[in-house]
Amino acid sequence: MSLENNFQTFIHQQNLFQPKDKLLLAVSGGVDSVVLCELCYRCGFDFAIAHCNFQLRGSESDRDEEFVKHLAEKYQQPFFVKKFDTEKYASEKKISIQVAARELRYAWFTEIVDRSSMDEDRILEKPANDHRTTFNFLATAHHLNDSIETMLMNFFKGTGISGLHGILSKQGKIIRPLLFATKEEIIQFATENHLQWVEDSSNDSDKYARNHLRHHIIPAVEKIYPELINNLSSNIERFRDLETLYHQSILQHKKKLLEQKGNEIHVPVLKLKKSEPLNTIIYEIIKDFDFTSGQVDEVINLLDSESGKHIESSSHRIIKNRNWIIIAPNNVDETNNIVVDDINCQLSIVNYGSIHFEVHSTTNYKLQTSNSIAQLDASKIKFPLIVRNWKLGDYFYPLGMKKKKKLARFFIDNKLSQTQKEKIRVIEMNKKIIWVIGMRIDERFKITPQTKEIVKISFNSSKKPA
Repeated sequence: MSLENNFQTFIHQQNLFQPKDKLLLAVSGGVDSVVLCELCYRCGFDFAIAHCNFQLRGSESDRDEEFVKHLAEKYQQPFFVKKFDTEKYASEKKISIQVAARELRYAWFTEIVDRSSMDEDRILEKPANDHRTTFNFLATAHHLNDSIETMLMNFFKGTGISGLHGILSKQGKIIRPLLFATKEEIIQFATENHLQWVEDSSNDSDKYARNHLRHHIIPAVEKIYPELINNLSSNIERFRDLETLYHQSILQHKKKLLEQKGNEIHVPVLKLKKSEPLNTIIYEIIKDFDFTSGQVDEVINLLDSESGKHIESSSHRIIKNRNWIIIAPNNVDETNNIVVDDINCQLSIVNYGSIHFEVHSTTNYKLQTSNSIAQLDASKIKFPLIVRNWKLGDYFYPLGMKKKKKLARFFIDNKLSQTQKEKIRVIEMNKKIIWVIGMRIDERFKITPQTKEIVKISFNSSKKPA
């Protein structure tokens, strides 16, 4: 079959797009993107051309831009072009030139595809009869060799099974309709059809890892295994199927192990330790919370550690709490102390809840037993009060006890997890804690038969308890 027939077959088999869809072609001017333009034109697809000038190769970059402009004129298709100060962007972001160029081009391509209508001043050439308004997909000219190179680079870097599927033919609105074709087949088609293209001199440089792989490693291996490209192409298909099965299995493990409690994930230690393969399952659980593969051993050590031990990522902590490990966000509420000047007050604290103060006569007052309500002897309460986070060293006299107890020990006795502890606030008067909010009042401020007025403090949490 011809390359054109294989092109149409691949699009249909992969369900890349429908014939009526409008395509934006990313065109550098190299042989791959030139062949993509020619095939789309021959098949009658509706497309426009977009070109990025990264201004990295002086006059050569301007030559490429002019070439692609003429290519758009040849096919009578709309032309988008943009110049980027790539070196400045890379310097500001502290990233490599390659990464900078990738970020810039895909951000711009996405902007064009997602905009509701074409920005007229970006279209340098536009046929008078063109009435398109939106693009359905961005098409790039990645081919089979690109996919194999990507797979090998990921394998050497140790990116795991997800890196072995190579380049995907469709990701969201990005499609790669040439992914079935080898570089050799693309050049052969261009030569036979007398197509012109431009060469990027940076492709000859071995300072880039991909180029070194392309120019030296793959040719060396091909001398030993002449069918290397075909064999690796088959392996990519197998790896994609294997990845599907892998993720199905991981999903089943996660369903058995993970318990969502508020904004925390709770994992039973004993059940996790029996899971096989343990390292892989732990990695798949923690990677979504910005933990690295290098921290898997730390998590395994955490399973046998005492309660309170934890490790951190940039966004989360994994905490050992008795027979559980808890994955919780790092953003602990650091609300400042709040002063309550008088009894007629209602507080609303972001990400915590509301606190309402009121006073009642003991006459006809019915005592309540909820932990979210504190009922105190008004004669013993002097304003101002302070609502604050608890801290190490705090102590109080828990209701029913004659001896003081440190809050840290009180929380341990009540089996609070590390994250639950961090959410606890207290109400203080003259450096004495009168209520550990939502848990226990202080014995010294309780209601007695002699009490005539009651200070009632009600707490309404803004979140369900973990």
